[in-house]
Amino acid sequence: MRLGIIADIHANLEALRTVLHALDALSPDNIVCLGDIVGYNANPNEVIDIVRSRKIARIMGNHDAIVAGLEEPISYSEKARAALEWHIERIRPDNQRWLAQANEKMTLDHNIMCVHGSPTDRDLYLLDWMDAMEEFMALDGTGVQVCFFGHTHRATIFGEHNHVATAIQNNRCLLNPANRYLINPGSVGQPRDRDPRAAFGLYDTESNIFEFHRVEYDVATAARKVMSSGLPAKLGDRLFNGK
Repeated sequence: MRLGIIADIHANLEALRTVLHALDALSPDNIVCLGDIVGYNANPNEVIDIVRSRKIARIMGNHDAIVAGLEEPISYSEKARAALEWHIERIRPDNQRWLAQANEKMTLDHNIMCVHGSPTDRDLYLLDWMDAMEEFMALDGTGVQVCFFGHTHRATIFGEHNHVATAIQNNRCLLNPANRYLINPGSVGQPRDRDPRAAFGLYDTESNIFEFHRVEYDVATAARKVMSSGLPAKLGDRLFNGK
């Protein structure tokens, strides 16, 4: 099975369309979204409509939970909170109900887990190997070999042993069946690893190869929508530099 892995779309319609076009050319068997379909950018309903119409499997992100009305944006930055409030005012009722129906995590083929922040906490940022080690311990006894996560907006791979996977070429990694991995494909709609291109991943469960992908998209249009919509202008500015 070949899985397309996307995360953190954050209402960026231009980025999502470009990523799905690139994924369609790769012909995965299924696409999974690791949450945060909404937040930050200017097209929440349009992005949700695409994910719904394509029946893309998804889990709940922290921004999704707030726009769904399940939580309050108490501890968020001023910009993030303003964007969430903007989305709550504009989300269609059917899309709000759809967001609320997502699960916290998903297991595929018994040994693949999909989460938003981490296996133990949807809101936890996995930023370094020490963070990852605690999460590997939480996976003991689950049979999970590969856990895909989002939330940090940074394309990352952590291996439990030897820290990383074996690089092949062109951002392709061969995963060792004797090892366990935490993999973030990067963000579709708001990258934060200083690469403004939209990110996604492709995982082949038979060859055990994971591929990191980046694609250029119409950043200027996405940013202009943010700036003209009443959302904080800095949310549009950051799209140009990926941070």
